[in-house]
Amino acid sequence: MLARFPRRAGSALVALFLWLVPFHLAAADITFDTAPLQIITAGGKVHKFTVELALDSEQRAQGLMNRRHMPRDRGMLFDFGQTRQVMMWMKDTYLPLDMLFIARDGRIETVRENAVPLSEAIIDSRVPVAFVLELNAGTASRLGIAPGDVVDSPPISRTKP
Repeated sequence: MLARFPRRAGSALVALFLWLVPFHLAAADITFDTAPLQIITAGGKVHKFTVELALDSEQRAQGLMNRRHMPRDRGMLFDFGQTRQVMMWMKDTYLPLDMLFIARDGRIETVRENAVPLSEAIIDSRVPVAFVLELNAGTASRLGIAPGDVVDSPPISRTKP
């Protein structure tokens, strides 16, 4: 049996669908280049990752939204193209994450651990930064990553003063 909608309701549903399709397709078309990244702790330990690069506004807006899994040695590096206070959130992000807020010279300024999936709470860098590195939740604690440690990756190396 087919469900029947009043003509207006059916038209409204079709209009809504047609309005949403371009947004869904645009999000699906966003791709990310990857780059190697390493974190050098104050104790001299080196931790290597492969990160996806969120370099433009569309990539930064998409981030890791709607992902259900990320390998342990992966992450995403957001490049804001300038140094400023950054505010992130976890809307539509299913993965719990650690966020490392990074100065232009690669120094970690702030570590915000265990961001809650799907939360709209603001996660603030607290200080001006140029980059944010998102890793699986628990990575910072497990590897002993802390403010003052250094992140090195081609996008960061290009911007060093």
